[in-house]
Amino acid sequence: MTSKTNFLYLMVDQQRADWLGCYGHPVVKTPNIDAIAAQGTRFDECHVATPVCMPNRASFMTGRMPSLHGLRYNGCTLPERANTFVDVLKASGYATASIGKSHLQPMTKMVARHPDTGLNGPIKEAWKPEPGNYGYEEPERYQESEHFDFPTPYYGFDYVDVVTAHGDKAGGHYKQWFKKKHPNWQELHDPKNQLPHNYTCTQAYRTPVPEESYSTAYIRDSAKHYLSGQKHAEQPFFAFVSFPDPHHPFNPPGKYWDMYDPDDFELPSRFEDHRNPPPPLLHARQYFEEHGGQETPQHAFMATDREVREAMALTAGMITMIDDAVGEIIQTLKDSGEYENTVIVFNADHGDYLGDFNLLMKGPWVLRSINRVPMIWSDPATRSGRVTPALTSTIDIPATILDRAGVDPYFGMQGRSFMDCVHGAERFRDNLLIEFNDGFARHGFEPRARVRTVVTADWQLNVYKGEDWGELYDLKHDVRQTHNLWDSAEHAGVKAELFEQLTQLLIGQMDESPQSGRLA
Repeated sequence: MTSKTNFLYLMVDQQRADWLGCYGHPVVKTPNIDAIAAQGTRFDECHVATPVCMPNRASFMTGRMPSLHGLRYNGCTLPERANTFVDVLKASGYATASIGKSHLQPMTKMVARHPDTGLNGPIKEAWKPEPGNYGYEEPERYQESEHFDFPTPYYGFDYVDVVTAHGDKAGGHYKQWFKKKHPNWQELHDPKNQLPHNYTCTQAYRTPVPEESYSTAYIRDSAKHYLSGQKHAEQPFFAFVSFPDPHHPFNPPGKYWDMYDPDDFELPSRFEDHRNPPPPLLHARQYFEEHGGQETPQHAFMATDREVREAMALTAGMITMIDDAVGEIIQTLKDSGEYENTVIVFNADHGDYLGDFNLLMKGPWVLRSINRVPMIWSDPATRSGRVTPALTSTIDIPATILDRAGVDPYFGMQGRSFMDCVHGAERFRDNLLIEFNDGFARHGFEPRARVRTVVTADWQLNVYKGEDWGELYDLKHDVRQTHNLWDSAEHAGVKAELFEQLTQLLIGQMDESPQSGRLA
């Protein structure tokens, strides 16, 4: 056993905080994740830097906001010259592993949708192109039968087992493994061969892929293999284990498909519950009434009560499958003898509307359900079963990991360590900033949405660039955010105070790195 503390970081994709048993969900079963919380500190007010997959994962890696690290919306790339906290751990003697979904570069043949700038000069952008080769291409390297040896270090990781995309047709190393395991893989991936079901919700798909061949199972087994190999290692390790679920499509395999009954779920709120619906919600309602379904597979959309309940039941199935996988991974850690020397963290990259006002998925309407994420820190030095109301951000997580490892962060990291909260403190931040930048115009926004949010213990203020409306919500008395107080004369003072706080936060969004030289 190494004398330094190990880290096992478990991340899920698109899971709101209140969809775990330990966060109070009345239906979904997550006994293994709940057990981590029972031995650790559960953060009740952890919020993302941005409620979008790629930019928030880059904020997790760098401890910096999207406006600084450069990966501002999906389809961008975290510059390869960017340092990460994993680089720091590696330089400090840690073995570093990424197993599953990293999502710091597109790794797809699909080119992101960007508006035409109308500029035709010889140089198109303010930045020169990145030299990396993981951008807008489906890596042909994964089409070969032999396991592709991923070039490392990759943002600090010296061991990389890649799973790209979502659902039963995920790619990367998983796809190579899947093709070997199933010679009839094309049949299993053909939508015509989905298993019969009576669900009507958009993106509800009953996959014929067996449970043991689904991406969650692959990541589980890959993590177990890696952790087993650390049994007699002299190096401490940082293992990042990242599941693509419970992100849409709604396609839990095998027994997880019908593990939950849609009738057991209640919608958190309905469209009619909002007293003064803002334009994005009205746009979703109009599209729902005129067309139904989704504008594109990646658009948030409004659904009937029944369709929402179906999506909830299938999401719960995906979450419980992850929970079962987590149980096996933790048991492997115990079997290796490293459990008592390992900090275990459970987190999500962002949330999901999952029924708020009949909406599914995520979008530029920035509710708590997509901003607030689960964050559980189980530390062998302080296994306590505590719950803290401390307000924390994704950008604080890397600073905390480095603090726990006894290593200084690099200059320019914006987050700070919340280890005092692990030891019992209940106050951390007075407020925090959340950014939202869309890659293209949607949900009624024209041009692309640019949103800045300030969150305190009691309030949330959303400011939408170029719009003559905004949002102010009283989180203490209206946690479901059903009444927008933006135009309330009674709350004008609160609104002005939050605008001042937002201004101060925005002034701080300057890249301090690299340090300038001394003046002569």
